[in-house]
Parts: sequence; C-alpha cells; structure tokens
Amino acid sequence: MQNEEGNFMDLYVPRKCSATNRLITAKDHASVQLNIGHLDERGVYTAGFSTFALSGFVRAQGDADSALDRLWQKKKVEIRQQ
Repeated sequence: MQNEEGNFMDLYVPRKCSATNRLITAKDHASVQLNIGHLDERGVYTAGFSTFALSGFVRAQGDADSALDRLWQKKKVEIRQQ
C-alpha cells in the first residue's frame, strides 16, 4: 500500500512469479530471482538490468528455461536490445 507521497507503507511486499503471475510466498524456498544485464550494440554492459522472479512451481515443472527465454524475448523488444 502506498501513501499520497508514493512511499510504501507495508512492511512485507510479496513477489510475484514473472512467468505465472502467482504470489511467491515466504515459504517457497525453491524460488529464484534473476537480474539480467543490459548490453549496448557493442556488447558492453550498460549498468542496467531486468529482474525476473520464478516460483518453485515453475522450476519443479521444468519450465524455468523456456519461461525465462519467453520473458526475455518480450522484455528485449521493450528495451530495444539486440
């Protein structure tokens, strides 16, 4: 929850799985959060990154690789990276 100034007032803000949009609970110890760095046209890191969270459910099903690939392809178009 945010106040009028835009500050978060909640002590705990749960994460959501980027692939399934499910809540990642505090007891989901199989979940991971990945930061993927952005590169310029020469392949040099630009100090920017995109964050993806994958739940333990997605990882247990064996869909983490394909889900991450699908999410990155969509994000790559948004940030105009090659």
